[in-house]
Amino acid sequence: MDNTPFFTQDTIVFGILMLTLGFVFYTSSSTNSSWKKFYKYVPALLMAYMLPAIFTSTGIIAPEWETANKTGEITKHGSQLYYIASRFLLPAALVLMTLSIDLKAVFNLGPKALIMFLTGTVGIIIGGPIAVLLISLISPETVGGAGPDAVWRGLATLAGSWIGGGANQAAMLEIYHFNTKNYASFVIVDIVVANIWMAILLLGIGKTEKIDKWLKADSSAIETLKEKVSSYSAKTNRNPTLSDLMVILSIAFVTVGASHFGADLISNYLTSNFEIISDKTSAMSSFGSQFFWMISIATILGILLSFTKLKSYEGAGASKIGSVFIYILVASIGMKMDLTQIFDNPGLLFVGLIWMATHVALLIIIAKLIKAPFFFLAIGSQANVGGAASAPVVAAAFHPSLATVGVLLAVFGYVVGTYGAMFTAELMRIVAP
Repeated sequence: MDNTPFFTQDTIVFGILMLTLGFVFYTSSSTNSSWKKFYKYVPALLMAYMLPAIFTSTGIIAPEWETANKTGEITKHGSQLYYIASRFLLPAALVLMTLSIDLKAVFNLGPKALIMFLTGTVGIIIGGPIAVLLISLISPETVGGAGPDAVWRGLATLAGSWIGGGANQAAMLEIYHFNTKNYASFVIVDIVVANIWMAILLLGIGKTEKIDKWLKADSSAIETLKEKVSSYSAKTNRNPTLSDLMVILSIAFVTVGASHFGADLISNYLTSNFEIISDKTSAMSSFGSQFFWMISIATILGILLSFTKLKSYEGAGASKIGSVFIYILVASIGMKMDLTQIFDNPGLLFVGLIWMATHVALLIIIAKLIKAPFFFLAIGSQANVGGAASAPVVAAAFHPSLATVGVLLAVFGYVVGTYGAMFTAELMRIVAP
């Protein structure tokens, strides 16, 4: 099999992604009436996400690919851009966006954010068995199987991914011993369904006021937080000097380095000294994830720095630089989505879509009942489904000051991910044919 994209060199692919972002921002800020009308309905963030997906789908670029030599031996290749964006730029963005945060105002947001997050978790837990049960009535072979090939075992890895993240997904693969030869189909369903939902959320951000009005939501606490950060930024606003920009980048990447250093130490210590964490079949194994600790440490350091004089660098554009990093991450996430894969395994895809629809329906019902703003619905969902990589992206799309709320909830997702996924898996085992 040879599915090599037209461009394989990361330097060229990064240039294409940056060209895409340049195009999106140039057109979204254009005075042209056609572009204005277009971006009234389609958010710039969604365009930054979908255009790389189109490039991947048409074979121009790819997150990974395979080549075969003359003897038929297959070699796997892959781009490092998402890894670099998620490990270097994401923690840097979190620090710069957290620098001006008003922690008291975040707590004043109240319990609705946490309620919507837990609602999202429950939606994933009950959505899995509901999807398996419904599909088994129409096509039992799609969700059947026995032993290591049982489909519910593969779906358990989706539950791990959609409640927590990659570490929880890997834990579920180890716990339920699913046949790894069939694993690729479930990864595709995970990426496609989760990314379709993320695209819908990004589309909804442009209609936040209308959605909040329909939900009868009180978003005054969110507006207060945004106003506090914006007014502080305006008060300290200045034309950044080269010195300002260098200090901002220094703050960002020294913190990134410290986050990686701390994450390595903590992860290695825990996995070396606690069998319950080093055991990949344990529900506690997600605490051995370096990514989990890196995100946690970067967020904590950002919050601590917000109490120092470094907070004044918000006036020199700290959160704007953080937003640049977030958009690069968005483009690299979009690059991971191949739209043609939607049709590769329609049976499993329907399972994923019904599952996600259950999650969304429950979120909408609870949001309507407690009058939660669309922002809480969106990050409550993404903190589960997208994890620490995309929850702050969606939160920052509402306002850069809200990125911290997204990542704090995503950290909860890592904590409850494996437990919630195991419960989901057992429910799916019961209803599977």
